[in-house]
Amino acid sequence: MFFETADGTRLAYEDYGQGRPIVFVTGAMLNTEMWEYQIPFFVEQGFRCLSFDRRGHGRSDRPSAGYDIDTLADDLAAFLDHLDLRDVILVAHSTGGAEVARYLGRHGEERVDRAVFVAAILPFLKLTDDNPGGVPEAALDGLLAAVRSDRPKWLTMQSQLYFATQLGTEASPAMIDWKLRMCLSTSPWATLQVQQTVFHADNREQLRGLTIPALVVHGDADFSAPAEVTGRRTAELIPGAVYKEYPAAGHGLYITHKDQLNADILDFIKS
Repeated sequence: MFFETADGTRLAYEDYGQGRPIVFVTGAMLNTEMWEYQIPFFVEQGFRCLSFDRRGHGRSDRPSAGYDIDTLADDLAAFLDHLDLRDVILVAHSTGGAEVARYLGRHGEERVDRAVFVAAILPFLKLTDDNPGGVPEAALDGLLAAVRSDRPKWLTMQSQLYFATQLGTEASPAMIDWKLRMCLSTSPWATLQVQQTVFHADNREQLRGLTIPALVVHGDADFSAPAEVTGRRTAELIPGAVYKEYPAAGHGLYITHKDQLNADILDFIKS
């Protein structure tokens, strides 16, 4: 199934089950398949579960423009509007968390009941004078250079670190390869653009303004989004946020810690 965004881009989506809607928002370079261990679980719990492939990702169109954080947030708005979804629970991973925060800031909370940020790249990654705990821009320059030099090599290294924890890599070689192939299916242009977008996206104001219940889940061994830069600061900014930090968990905790994560999300929804 497909829907059209404001600029005519066609994005692929999946829709399962009946009941209260949970919209799963993917991480960068991933598509709806990443939620393999969440969507079936929540459908069986009586929820309607939906997810879409970001522009440039999966089966969606690959336009040359629209990878800025505002347009990506507007794509999420177009999806909720297309299906007229209400009382929505948003569950977002990594870059998807930045898109959800920006969506709520730009479009309000009318359609959304609560939000779950999983290993989200929030609130603001870039080192600036008023964000002294951020990451130097030289780190982004090095990342982009590695992508441009040998994207498959960079993605292979990232896929191995993705599941790394303080206890070792808690994923099979087949799982790592599956994640790698998913990332390689993303257009090279979208890969470069989204990495720059999420680095520069400042969502501190959006998070301070949230009034809906929010759950923030992060691993303390997250290589891609260190908890001290992202998860802990995100929880501090969102009024009344519930924060859960998983010991030894990495960025791919929705797979390595799927049972714990699913249970925590379900408890949060029912609370």
